[in-house]
Amino acid sequence: QVQLVESGGGLVQAGGSLRLSCVASGRPFSSYAMGWFRQAPGKEREFVAAISWSGGTTYYAESVKGRFTISRDNAKNTVYLQMNSLRPEDTAVYYCAADPRIAAIVNVGRATSWGQGTQVTVSS
Repeated sequence: QVQLVESGGGLVQAGGSLRLSCVASGRPFSSYAMGWFRQAPGKEREFVAAISWSGGTTYYAESVKGRFTISRDNAKNTVYLQMNSLRPEDTAVYYCAADPRIAAIVNVGRATSWGQGTQVTVSS
């Protein structure tokens, strides 16, 4: 298994930016596709973004396209989610996820490993 720890959440005003980080340990990081999910109070967990092993392929939820960017640095065993132009509706707990297949993350919404979550709050 791979262990995942998120960081970088916090409180930001609408229109602002945050960068989330997820550090992986355990299994070789480069063997996993990585993704981000979020869950707001009263809502189901939803897919946000995913990135392939090499970083050459990315996927985004329609609601975040053009605003969020997922990236990875395999040398640092870290995946990032750069969030720009944040909106109050982006407020949620954000979870990092890992799976051998990116299709599982994007199409099925499942992952082998999950982080503990980091809170993002966007005020108006």
